[in-house]
Amino acid sequence: VADLWLVYSKPIPANGRELRTLFLQCSCVTAVIGGLFYNWMFASLEYSWHLSIAMAVSFSLLLLLTLFLVHPARCVFSMIMPTLGTKQGRKLLLSTCIMIVVVNITPNIISNIKTILQVIKCICKNSSESLLNSTTLLETASWEFGNAIQETVDSMNIYRPMNGHFQFSLLKNSSLIYQQMQLAGEKIGRDFLAVEVLVKDSVRVGNKLVAGFSMLYLCFESTWYLKKYLTNLRFDNFYITKKLERLAVDRKAAHLLVSPSKNLIRPTGLKLSREEVMLCLMQAMVLTVALMLMLVVVAMDHFAFSVADTAMRKAAQFSMVPVTLSIKYSAKIGILPFLLKLLQLPAEELPLQDFARNYHHYLSFSSAHCRISPPTPPNPSVLLVVGLLFCILYATVFLETYAHRLCRKIAGSFFESWEEKRALYLYKKLSRKHKER
Repeated sequence: VADLWLVYSKPIPANGRELRTLFLQCSCVTAVIGGLFYNWMFASLEYSWHLSIAMAVSFSLLLLLTLFLVHPARCVFSMIMPTLGTKQGRKLLLSTCIMIVVVNITPNIISNIKTILQVIKCICKNSSESLLNSTTLLETASWEFGNAIQETVDSMNIYRPMNGHFQFSLLKNSSLIYQQMQLAGEKIGRDFLAVEVLVKDSVRVGNKLVAGFSMLYLCFESTWYLKKYLTNLRFDNFYITKKLERLAVDRKAAHLLVSPSKNLIRPTGLKLSREEVMLCLMQAMVLTVALMLMLVVVAMDHFAFSVADTAMRKAAQFSMVPVTLSIKYSAKIGILPFLLKLLQLPAEELPLQDFARNYHHYLSFSSAHCRISPPTPPNPSVLLVVGLLFCILYATVFLETYAHRLCRKIAGSFFESWEEKRALYLYKKLSRKHKER
């Protein structure tokens, strides 16, 4: 492995064997990266498969030529890998999490809300139908009651200026109500579909922009680091490297590294400075805010499913409500009541006809004929993937410092002569501080 890395990090291959080895290494790297690039574009960013293949092949060929011919490009590309464990890498992973949540959880929430609206629509439709059917009962009652009154009037052989029944106005054609309800339901469905499409499209475009910007920034950050490394001896130069130790031993100044300054760190150690720890904690807090927002969306998914499931079960358990219409009518006639009152005789009333009937009806609020889509339960695999990604995100928070150290080591292996200059600069700096004490 060390020999392969030595060939890969050399500015110019020494012979044909190293040249073939370098080409094979670059080919393997570009094949793996091309496959990952295709999967990222097709699965995560949801580009079409033919566009993803074309972009992946073009990117792989360009990357192969760049890595094989340009030595600093190999260094920059090698530093991109540990840079994925830094802030920009977390942005890519967070973008992937957002895409997974939007593509899988948001449609689930909207689907369950549609189920709730379908239940409400079914209840409204059946209750309105039942109420409209109850008007038939009122019509029957009014007609029979009118007949009873008519019979009473007919039994009285007196002058009748009017003749007729009580009339009850009934809307026999209820199709207009059903049509309005159907139009309202379709409008709500179209509105929800438009919102769903808008949210998915907006987040998809946003994630593509964030992902593209993050990839470009990864390359820029690695290039910027290499540029600062090659132009500024003080930049990121506080590590006790093997070259520095060898230089101190050769100049018989190993005591300078026995009790080094607290600002010096061994790149292979696990020690973190106080500033690095505080930075990790701050980034972890920011990541926790993003996690809480994700959990809110997940909780909304579970809540929407719970409400939809409960609404369906309760709607199926609705019992029919009995309605009873009672009509009591009694007709009596008095014979010359004013004369009897004048003579102070007891008034007598002759009963003509009594009417007492009960009419029964049942109001129903649900029906087996309603088309209601079943509620969609949350997908546990989505929660598992998002949870694993957030575990990786939290790990990158504390591994970011070590990723920076790895970038420093990669740059030193690609430019060994410059690494010697940096070690000499740090040695002189330590010697100067030691003399000032």
